[in-house]
Amino acid sequence: MDYVSALLPPVVMAAFFIGLVVTIVKSQGGDNKAKEDAAVDAAIARAEAVEQQGRPSGA
Repeated sequence: MDYVSALLPPVVMAAFFIGLVVTIVKSQGGDNKAKEDAAVDAAIARAEAVEQQGRPSGA
């Protein structure tokens, strides 16, 4: 029975990891693609706006 207790944690971790990968793959593209792209574009625009405000006007 020691081998069962030794193998259980890696098997459980592998199952959770596989579930995580499947969830990530399923959430890519499709209806979520436009929302993800819009969120990234908004974050980049905010970062560029902050960068522009931080620069001196003569540069």
